[in-house]
Amino acid sequence: MPRILEPVKIDIDTEVFFNVNWEDYRCSCIQHQKTEQADLHPDNEMPKSLVLDNTAIHQKFFDRGEVDYEELGKQTNMEVVSVSVIKQEPGNIIPKHRDMFHKITTEFPDREEEKVRANIFLEDWKSGHYLEFDEEACNKWKANEGYILNDQVIHLSANAGLEDKYTLQVSGFYDDKIHESPRQ
Repeated sequence: MPRILEPVKIDIDTEVFFNVNWEDYRCSCIQHQKTEQADLHPDNEMPKSLVLDNTAIHQKFFDRGEVDYEELGKQTNMEVVSVSVIKQEPGNIIPKHRDMFHKITTEFPDREEEKVRANIFLEDWKSGHYLEFDEEACNKWKANEGYILNDQVIHLSANAGLEDKYTLQVSGFYDDKIHESPRQ
């Protein structure tokens, strides 16, 4: 499949994404990376210094009753399967990885359409907030802007700042019509 990395901007009320008891959703993002993506790390091994204390994220998934999947689908040109928000606290990183779309593949094992994720920033960029796609830095973003990417894009995230970083993850199947005409 060809690499997909394209800008996207949404226009929705994002208040629901901040009204969360984040402590209920703390986890580490590296467990599956240690085994599924060892090829991305020196000597096929994750550095031992990456532990829960510096790779923690808070990720809440939102269902269709909480968020308008259809509207997000229209604005991102995808059939939306899942919507989540990640809160990344200062001092935490998500090491370089590919999105594997495990949840979509498990739920829809027979579907062959291209799986994509829109990674959308929920606030304007703040000093120390960092994202990288294929070794290219991304910063100075505006709220509700982001990128649609597929499993060919290697990326990482870091919060070396002093405030939490929030990103919306809209995941689903790429809309084939996008290939027939330019984005609006």
